[in-house]
Amino acid sequence: MAPASRAPRRVAALPSWLVSQVALQAQRLVGEAGVRRHEFSVLAALAEDGPASQAELGRRVWMDRSDLHGVLNGLEHDGLVARVRDKQDRRRNVVRLSPAGAQRLRELEARAAAAQDALLAPLSEDEQRELRRLLTRLVEAHRGGG
Repeated sequence: MAPASRAPRRVAALPSWLVSQVALQAQRLVGEAGVRRHEFSVLAALAEDGPASQAELGRRVWMDRSDLHGVLNGLEHDGLVARVRDKQDRRRNVVRLSPAGAQRLRELEARAAAAQDALLAPLSEDEQRELRRLLTRLVEAHRGGG
């Protein structure tokens, strides 16, 4: 009888199962590093693509409007982002990254990088590059449900 902690061979051989197991470990390591995905995603999107309406920002980070609202409330409370009225359309807010938000993003990037290093430590540098290449290829091929 197989130990309870091991998946049956038929399951453990499935690429989808393997990817999910690695994803669970990645989430654990990133979480332990103090990186919250939504916070990191919003700060990174603002840093990379500039200020945005809340609707546009939600599309950038693939986040539901109500979830984004909660994340932005926390980030704004911490002084990491500012919501200001759009000069072109006073009915909407534009979200901007604050200097404190840029600093927080640098801290999160360092923590996330350390978590990635821990996750990929069993692989050589060449294997790590190949894994990133293959995962990127899969993500791009299946983006948008295609």
